[in-house]
Amino acid sequence: MDAAFITLTPETLPSQHLCCIIRSKKPHPGVEAKRRWLADRLPEGHVFRKLDVKEKVFIEYAPLETAWVPVEGDNYLYLYCLWVAGAYKGRGYGRALLESCLADARAQGRSGVCMLGAEKQKAWLSDQAFARKHGFVTADETDYGYALLARSFDSTLPRFTDRARAGTIEQKTLTVYYSDQCPYVANSLDIIRQVCGELGVPCSLVQVDTLEKAKSLPCVFNNCAVFYDGVFQTVNLPDAAYLRRLLKR
Repeated sequence: MDAAFITLTPETLPSQHLCCIIRSKKPHPGVEAKRRWLADRLPEGHVFRKLDVKEKVFIEYAPLETAWVPVEGDNYLYLYCLWVAGAYKGRGYGRALLESCLADARAQGRSGVCMLGAEKQKAWLSDQAFARKHGFVTADETDYGYALLARSFDSTLPRFTDRARAGTIEQKTLTVYYSDQCPYVANSLDIIRQVCGELGVPCSLVQVDTLEKAKSLPCVFNNCAVFYDGVFQTVNLPDAAYLRRLLKR
């Protein structure tokens, strides 16, 4: 395996492909928002490491203290995303990327690495079966089907915040919390506006644009969180078909 990986720096960020499947000759609003978000995160210790190709082979993680998720714990790294797709699957890149994250955690004297999982694998979450093969176990879980997975080096474990366990809000209309971390968010917001307009239903789009907002969210979060009728629904970015089913209940 030719593991020619690149770890983005503030200097290389403007010119590097960000590993999504958005194809556009013109600047894409989601991709450019992601670049701006990363530019602020890299000085905090955020890592975006990718294969030196214009494809989907990358890992993204950060110190838990500055990770935009409602998870607390001492001295962990939080793994946002590990994605290997297409012709690059089955060639050892996923293992190499995950091992590089674990090696970074050990080199930094961290207690371990954690990531979001679920009772059943979700489309927008990293493969938790793959993580479990590499020693991740359930560290915490919610009553609404999500889990926090951790690979601990010292027997300590991270946990969801008490507020994240709630999974409820007072607002009954469709409410979507989102950040600019994922390039697909821009497309998803356009779909939400279009479908809600067609159906004549109100929606509330809440941008999570600070660490404080992310840490105080009323549910699990991994770039997106959808509520309807006051109840948490999913961290998946919703498509039109999903929204129509949800809003016609």
